[in-house]
Amino acid sequence: SLSLPDDFWIPIPLDTNNITSLSPFLVPQDHLGSPGIFYAMSAFMFFLFVTGTAINTVTIACTAQYKKLRSHLNYILVNLAVANLLVSSVGSFTCFYCFAFRYMILGPLGCKIEGFTATLGGMVSLWSLAVVAFERWLVVCKPLGNFAFKPQHAIACCAITWVFASIAAVPPLVGWSRYIPEGMQCSCGPDWYTTNNKFNNESYVIFLFCFCFAVPFFTIVFCYSQLLLMLKSAAKAQAESASTQKAEREVTRMVVVMVLGFLVCWMPYASFALWVVNNRGQPFDLRLATIPSCLSKASTVYNPVIYILLNKQFRSCIRKMLGMSGGDDEDSSTSQSVTEVSKVGPA
Repeated sequence: SLSLPDDFWIPIPLDTNNITSLSPFLVPQDHLGSPGIFYAMSAFMFFLFVTGTAINTVTIACTAQYKKLRSHLNYILVNLAVANLLVSSVGSFTCFYCFAFRYMILGPLGCKIEGFTATLGGMVSLWSLAVVAFERWLVVCKPLGNFAFKPQHAIACCAITWVFASIAAVPPLVGWSRYIPEGMQCSCGPDWYTTNNKFNNESYVIFLFCFCFAVPFFTIVFCYSQLLLMLKSAAKAQAESASTQKAEREVTRMVVVMVLGFLVCWMPYASFALWVVNNRGQPFDLRLATIPSCLSKASTVYNPVIYILLNKQFRSCIRKMLGMSGGDDEDSSTSQSVTEVSKVGPA
């Protein structure tokens, strides 16, 4: 009979009745793919580790150095950078190291640490994107009238992102689901694979999809759609203003980029998890199962590019801090109302 270990599960047929002999904690997983695939993944994770750690560290250091960056919106962006830094410095580095050896060389404890930190940082990043959209909706559309979104409100929202992320990341450590090697068995995440056991994985996956994907996604879509409607109304009222029309095009483009960035990061993970839960026993390629994890970790690089490096104020201060030539100046020809609306996007 096939043994079912508590620390891992390889969800494909294997030519053995002793799955422990192929444990991803003990032996290279060459039966899952050629060494070249593992080394290519190691190189990719090394790139994410170096680039993601550098970009997010510079963002945090720049905000600490320049007081003018300490606005309520930028507090949320720094929270996003901290979450990205956690994922890149721990999650991406661990994957780089383990892919180089072609198995989870750090053992079950290292797997749990990597799975927890990657999930925690990823959830904080995900909720931070929703908070950015919510803040822009409050500030620009003013659904609460003259309510002023102040720095203390931004700090409270940042704290909430960590609470929500902990609600999602802690359960697998205490028995509701579990952290096990996923994909090519060199990175770790919640158990999407097994069912009808003591870990209750099905309910955890459904909870994760609803609470940590659907709610933030619909928050982002609602807030940005409301903002775009308001912007189009303002542009229609100032149809002869070239700066207003330009602002509308730029903000529309940035909203599309933000939503697509969110979907590229999290839609594959959510879709794959639901597919596995609803198609138990169906074969799938573990190399393809590695893609969702890669895309979520890659967000530590492209999210800062979208939300921070394309922000003129951030970009100017970063260039100044690094001793480069003077930064970009804001376009003073745009009216105050349109400038405020255009802050929905980094441009």
